[in-house]
Formats: sequence, structure tokens, C-alpha cells
Amino acid sequence: MMEGALEGIKVLDLSRVLAGPLCAMMMADLGADVIKVEKPGEGDETREWGPPWAAGESAYYLAMNRNKRSLTVDLKSEQGREIVRRLARESDVVIENFKTGTLARLGLGYQDLSRENPRLVYCAITGYGQTGPDRDQPGYDFAIQGRGGIMSITGEPEGAPMKVGLAIVDVTAAQYAVICILAALRAREQTGLGQEVDISLLDSQVSWLINRASNYLIGGAEPKRYGNAHPNIVPYETFKARDKYFNLAVGNDAQFTRFCAVIGAPELAEDPDYATNPARVAHRRELVGILSRYLAQKDAQEWLALFQEVKIPAGPISTIPEVFADPQVIAREMVVEMEHPTAGKVKLVGSPLRLSETPPSYRRHPPLLGEHTGEILSELNYSPEEIAALREQGAV
Repeated sequence: MMEGALEGIKVLDLSRVLAGPLCAMMMADLGADVIKVEKPGEGDETREWGPPWAAGESAYYLAMNRNKRSLTVDLKSEQGREIVRRLARESDVVIENFKTGTLARLGLGYQDLSRENPRLVYCAITGYGQTGPDRDQPGYDFAIQGRGGIMSITGEPEGAPMKVGLAIVDVTAAQYAVICILAALRAREQTGLGQEVDISLLDSQVSWLINRASNYLIGGAEPKRYGNAHPNIVPYETFKARDKYFNLAVGNDAQFTRFCAVIGAPELAEDPDYATNPARVAHRRELVGILSRYLAQKDAQEWLALFQEVKIPAGPISTIPEVFADPQVIAREMVVEMEHPTAGKVKLVGSPLRLSETPPSYRRHPPLLGEHTGEILSELNYSPEEIAALREQGAV
């Protein structure tokens, strides 16, 4: 049995913060050997992004760095750069998220490393990509959420633009990066050659505008904010029950007929203003007002039970504590416990990837800064004396 689908793949992770480390962790969860390169004495910036802390390790850092080994290297020193070059010669994948051109100026860009290892897949994750007028600009998730359009369609219709409640651009860029890396590794099986992967936060965000983008590109009208409502389906939004809010997603006319019967208003499904989804969209305001009055008559859980009986899509709006107490989340093992050398047991979000024969595994705790420096240098055939000299010079 393989340890994971990516067993035998070596990844050199030169990234930090979120998008790059998350990309590398997903590959590590699937069995890849991931070496995380960090700055001596400082490490990944997220190590300082607390509270909360687990024995000095920030929860933020712990979230996207399991299953890796940590090597400290000073990229400003020639000895440090030589260590990276040696690692790249043995690696299948490099992941980095420095500003465009930074590693090239250090002699560690794609052209430099691929000359020494033509089979190398080199993934650069940047704010705006390797081309275009803004290629040299730094990219931050919040800025990209604004520029890429998602904030303009998020929030209440008369309210302020609103960002998503976490760094969703970084997360989706990481996922696109994994897809591209795996595709490049598959292509390498046919050609024998690696290639450069160019992932942009802005591209990633624009790509997941999906139907809202298509509505604009085909229909020409500027998309509006609908709050929690859907631009093309009604009723498909958040409603206030007697006690609290819940989500309702009536996706077709047959569901609407059953829904109307459950709430005690079967006549609404026969009204020509509401009988079809296009009609409901055209009369959105009036229909939502009517439904709000009906749905305010029972508690949310009562409605959810009734809707479940007749297969009407609806669900609670869970707090984060409620999410991790949800029996379905527990059954899917979306929380894992790992032993940590200083923090004891730490709880982490599990991988959502499910493979029947080569599932993700949780082999290594998120590493302490430089925890594996000596081990990795020994694998590169540095002698104990050379390693001691590198430490004394501050190169590692």
C-alpha cells in the first residue's frame, strides 16, 4: 500500500503566509515529502500571527503547515542559495509566492532551477501573475477581493461592499495551484519535462465569479448586490423564523409547490406571478415579503424538520462552535488531533479530500522552526562539520 497518492513526490516549499503553504500542505496530506524553507530566527510570518497560541506556535501557522519538514536557510547568502539549488535538483516541485522576479534576481527563478533540473515543476503564486502591467505589484487577499469584483456583489443591496469572512482568494488560489501542479506532473510523464505554473490571486478571484460574470458578459447588465439572495432563483435566501435566521434554497418549480403546501399557502404555487421561477424573480420583492410573514410563525428548527420531510433544501446558519459539534462534520472526521512536541495534542481541520485507496494521512506535526535542518542537510550529503559551519555563519 502506498502512504499516499503523492508518495515519492518531493516538494520544495519556498512560500509563506497562506496560499503557498496551503497548496504545499494539501500535497503533503496526499503523501508528498514537503520541505518548508524558512528564514533563520524568524520563519514564516504567520508564526507570529497570534493569539491564540499553542505553546508558542500560532494557531494560524498550525492551520496550513502539517506534514512538512522545516529547514532554515538564509537566501541572501550564497551558501544558503546553494542549499536551495541542491534541493531543487532532487525535487519534483517548487512552490513560491515571492513578488514577481524576486527569486530570479537571486538566481533561484524558474529559468535558473529548470536548467539544473529540466523535470522540475515550478509554481509561482503572486498577486497579479507573471505578465501584465501590474505584475510587479504585491498582492493581498483583501485588496484582490475588492479589485476582483467579489466585494461589489457581496453585502446587502443598500449596504456597503463586503468581503468574505476569511481569505478566500488565497484559499482558492492554493487549490488552483494544486490542480496545475498535478496536471504538470501528469504532462511530465508524457514529455519528461517540467514546466512553469503561473497562479495569480486576481485570476483566481475573477474565475470564481462564475455565473455572475456570465450574466454580465452575455446580458450586459452590471451585477447587483442581493445580500443573501440569489440573482437568478427565488426564493433562495436567508429568512427569519420566529427565533432565528435560516437558509432556504428552493431550486425549481416542483420544490416551490411542495414548499407552499408546507407553509400553508398552496395558492401561491398557482398564482401566475409566482408559479414559475422567472415569474418569481420578476416579483421577488412581493413574494419575499409574503413568505417572510409565513416563515416568522415557527421556530427555525421546526421549519427545517418539515422541509427535510418533503425534500426542500434548507439548513441552519451555524456558528463555528456549532459546525465542529455537527454530527455530520464529526462523522466525516473533519477535526484531527496530532501530537506536537511542545503543545501536546493539537486539533486541526482535517483534509476534505477523500480517496478510497490512497487517502490523506497525518504523519507529521506542523514543524518547529528549523526542526529538520540538520536532517535535511545530511540527506544532501553535508558533513556534520559543514553543517556546523553553516550554522556558525548564519546561512541556516
